[in-house]
Amino acid sequence: MTAPPEVLPAGGAASAAWLLFAIPALSAVVLFLAGKRANAWGHWLGVGSVLASFALGVVIFVQTLGVAPEQRTTEVSLYSWIASGTLDVDFGLRIDPLSLTFVLLITGVGSLIHIYSVGYMAPHEGAEPSSDSSRRRFFAQLNLFVAAMLVLVLGNNFVLLYLGWEGVGLASYLLIGFYQDRPSAATAAKKAFLMNRVGDVGLALAIFLLWLELGTLQYTEVFARIGELGGGTILAITLLLLLGACGKSGQFPLQAWLPDAMEGPTPVSALIHAATMVTAGVYLIARTNPIYDLSATGRVVVALIGVVTLLIGAIIGCAYDDIKKVLAYSTVSQIGYMILAVGLGPAGYALGIFHLLTHGFFKAGLFLGAGSVMHAMNDDVNMRHFGGLGRRMPITFVTFGLGYLALIGFPFLSGYFSKDAIIEAAFGQEGWQGWVYGGAATLAAGLTAFYMTRLMIMTFFGEERWQKLTAPNGEHYHPHESPPVMTGPMILLAIGSVFAGFVLSAVGLNQWLAPSLGELEESTHGVLPHALVPWLVLAFSALGVLVAYLVVGRRPTPVERPEPVSLPVRAARRDLYANAVNESVIERPGIWLTRALVFLDNRGVDGLVNGLAAGLGGGSARLRRLQTGFVRSYALSMLGGSVFVVAALLAVRFA
Repeated sequence: MTAPPEVLPAGGAASAAWLLFAIPALSAVVLFLAGKRANAWGHWLGVGSVLASFALGVVIFVQTLGVAPEQRTTEVSLYSWIASGTLDVDFGLRIDPLSLTFVLLITGVGSLIHIYSVGYMAPHEGAEPSSDSSRRRFFAQLNLFVAAMLVLVLGNNFVLLYLGWEGVGLASYLLIGFYQDRPSAATAAKKAFLMNRVGDVGLALAIFLLWLELGTLQYTEVFARIGELGGGTILAITLLLLLGACGKSGQFPLQAWLPDAMEGPTPVSALIHAATMVTAGVYLIARTNPIYDLSATGRVVVALIGVVTLLIGAIIGCAYDDIKKVLAYSTVSQIGYMILAVGLGPAGYALGIFHLLTHGFFKAGLFLGAGSVMHAMNDDVNMRHFGGLGRRMPITFVTFGLGYLALIGFPFLSGYFSKDAIIEAAFGQEGWQGWVYGGAATLAAGLTAFYMTRLMIMTFFGEERWQKLTAPNGEHYHPHESPPVMTGPMILLAIGSVFAGFVLSAVGLNQWLAPSLGELEESTHGVLPHALVPWLVLAFSALGVLVAYLVVGRRPTPVERPEPVSLPVRAARRDLYANAVNESVIERPGIWLTRALVFLDNRGVDGLVNGLAAGLGGGSARLRRLQTGFVRSYALSMLGGSVFVVAALLAVRFA
């Protein structure tokens, strides 16, 4: 286990790190409270606040680069937050390479998404005046989301992490259900909120267990003393933390909420699926690496969850016609790669963060590109209604195409450096783990190339099928390029998709993260030679591209989905029956249990109490009738009692 880095007093820009989350949080408060007075300028306040946080993050990052690696961890205590008995929790920040990496990703990519949103959420000509208020509300919720995510990654203890964790859950609920007039959006928001609560219970129980066993929740103290606990306790903590990660990052078996989150505006999809919320689970496992270092079983479970999820996402992504849902399941799969990486322990912690960063660029660019297509196609998401858009939207086509190439691992683009490194590390494991981890990751790479090539062909190439159709809102399609406020961020993200992997490798990301994650352990053995793995992955990816071309590119795409389809395709279109399983195993038994408990409460508990009260009331009413108020009645009662007593005595005497 890597020893905790030395904790130094705050100095320089690090002492102002609280402004990183305070600025967007204050902006959100202003936008929520200002009302319609902020309609004209509220969106620019939202953009400016995140840009300011990004600028401050860059300053702190540059300052941190200027010190020795062992001095790159700084803790800033703002005030005593909770003081109850022996529980003492500070509202403190941990500025280290891991948290700074996430700060730059969240605020950098978040800023581009905010700028894009100015154009995407702009009221259309002839729109109702309420559209301005909707845009202001959108930016308020977006800023709340960014602030919560920054609290999550900057906190120096588990309580602050949990505060940001729940704040992200609240903000995502608001953003997914932003279109309040759509029942599907309300359902998706509720589904995301409830499924995340399942994972949150795991995180909360892990925190409770740490407090019970160690009496502290500060990262430095927990990581320094975690070795005092028994192996069973450590395993329980790692599994509970993993449950929390599965909820936030959409990992098996809690992945079903994430594709439904596409009901929110497309910039929300880019923010949730690229740079912030879904990466929280990866951050959690990476941050708690000293705990996972002590549990080989816990790491194996983490890696297996990643393997299962990356295959599920890749398989389902092959069957959907909804452009946003294809990208959503692509995110499920790519986060699976990251979870697999951090499940490899010291051999993969830094690789998981590496892929998280490159994924932030190309997946955000892909979602913004999908939003640009929707913007041009009257919010239609059915790829069967597209075709030939590359000629009509050249900037969107090029930027989206670069993101596509980065995602499938085209040589020397971002995904090639990060995803291939994970697959090499997977094959670097010995025994069955190397074959299972590496084989699944390689197969998923081929499937990724297939479904993304299918998406590219159906959207940007071939016949312009939209000319024969009417949009869902009843209007004709008039595809056109998006305005500069939207294409500008897409171009910057496309540049990141091309160069981020090479740059991060060249500058030594692994060495930069070492004070937080420990030194990267490169395996010298494994089930396959390292030199062979890149060629194997490239071959599977090329095969996926070829199959997609043969299946989709060489024949006309029907506007209507062909029916019937094979069983595997039908299963993939039904999310591999994940929702059906959840309904059968959790939802329906939960409803039946609730109804049974309600019946037991009404007829059992309440019935007993009400029956006892009724019995006492009825009995007292009958006894009250004996009190008539007439002397003759009382005299008769006394006579009857006397006769009874005498008769009883005589019976005893002569018995």
